[in-house]
Amino acid sequence: MTDMQETFQLISSPYGWTLYFFCAMLIGISKTGIQNIGTLTVPLFALLFGAKFSTGIVLILLCFADLVAVIYYRKAFLWNEVRKLLPLALIGLLSGLLLGNFIDDSTFKTCMGMCLLLGVGIMIFVERSNIEQQKALTSRKWYAPIFGFVLGFSTMIGNAAGPALSVYMLSKRLDKITFTATSAWFIFILNLTKVPLQAFVWHNLTWSGIVLNILAIPFILLGGFIGIKILKKMPESTFRHVIIALVVISSVLLIVL
Repeated sequence: MTDMQETFQLISSPYGWTLYFFCAMLIGISKTGIQNIGTLTVPLFALLFGAKFSTGIVLILLCFADLVAVIYYRKAFLWNEVRKLLPLALIGLLSGLLLGNFIDDSTFKTCMGMCLLLGVGIMIFVERSNIEQQKALTSRKWYAPIFGFVLGFSTMIGNAAGPALSVYMLSKRLDKITFTATSAWFIFILNLTKVPLQAFVWHNLTWSGIVLNILAIPFILLGGFIGIKILKKMPESTFRHVIIALVVISSVLLIVL
């Protein structure tokens, strides 16, 4: 059986293909515009492919979308924020890798939901604090490393780092362009790191899945274009509120579905 034939067996219905391409467009929008729209695809991909297997299929899709974002926002990101998060993020990523070898698909999905809910809890705490309290909290030496670990773990468990990353960037009071650019570069580095791990440890990267991702590239590009346009027109205050609402919605969807 050829890779193309195997690709068309991964999705068995026209509705499934429509959902898949729609999710690809949402991922494009999330990378260049409204970050947590992409998190809404986590439970949808889990429904299409199974929770653990979906992380491998979606990973290459995410890398394509990341590349669009980092090229467009190559001059707007803050390397200092990326550097603070990376060391513990890599440890969290390895922790998620090891845990994933010992749990079944149902438990895997529950862990994905817990990662999202943790982000919601932190977000609520941060949003209820005033600016001075936020600055005092975010300046602590342990603040970025803890987030880094959570981000690494949640991205490995289910490509679900978006909510916690949004909480971190919101707490830093970054403007919408810097927020989006810095998030894109950080996630791009983590996703590239995950490729060999998922290929050789979890064995859930396949050529048929890569072909499936290639078919979605036009929808990723369309989503990236839409995301750029939305971000340019959206006021800063609205951007913040939309991000918060999407964190909550995506958490609920993952647990309910």
